[in-house]
Amino acid sequence: MSDLAKKIARSLLEIGAVGFKPSSPITFKSGIISPVYVDNRRFPFHPAAWQEVIGGFQELIVRDKLEFEVIAGIETAGIPHSAALGYAMSKPSVFVRKKIKDHGTKSRVEGGNVAGKKVILLEDLVTTGMSSLAGVEALRQDGAEVTDCLIIVGYGFKEADTAFAKAKVRLRPLTNFEVILAEALELGLFSKTQKAILEDWFQDPWGWGKRHGHDIS
Repeated sequence: MSDLAKKIARSLLEIGAVGFKPSSPITFKSGIISPVYVDNRRFPFHPAAWQEVIGGFQELIVRDKLEFEVIAGIETAGIPHSAALGYAMSKPSVFVRKKIKDHGTKSRVEGGNVAGKKVILLEDLVTTGMSSLAGVEALRQDGAEVTDCLIIVGYGFKEADTAFAKAKVRLRPLTNFEVILAEALELGLFSKTQKAILEDWFQDPWGWGKRHGHDIS
């Protein structure tokens, strides 16, 4: 557990971006039913915590010696973070639409030409990774070279690891679910009962909803 991962996890918890809802769980886009959620959209409302995130990305880039020319953010949650990081590092930034707009250039990549450029993709979080990898594909279709995806939070699902490896993209999270849980326990934010529920979910996220009577299929 790195100091950076712990610091970002603490920031998430301190601004109330992590919620626990075992009785009324949320459903991810992938269909996974979850008793816990992470809302990175809260960061811009808390500048000090947000500065830690943007600084964390810069630290990660320097540590891993990542070379890039453009930063791209996925619509919509990734855009503020990618724009802020671009500004902080004096690098161009673009954003990737989830769908092609029905007017104008009809391009999914907005803000500038990425053809022939090394682009780092930035997302707020990754569960299965399908949305992020769709963004990678859109950038590559426009001629960009994309080999790295930076995210605030990773859930550590095997599906995501497999999908990113297949796409030849390195997934680089600032923190992950396990670190967040450990920090929450240290801060006394979760009880032992809640910890058991979360660990049960993390062991089998796809089957958790059905086991606990929340299957919506």
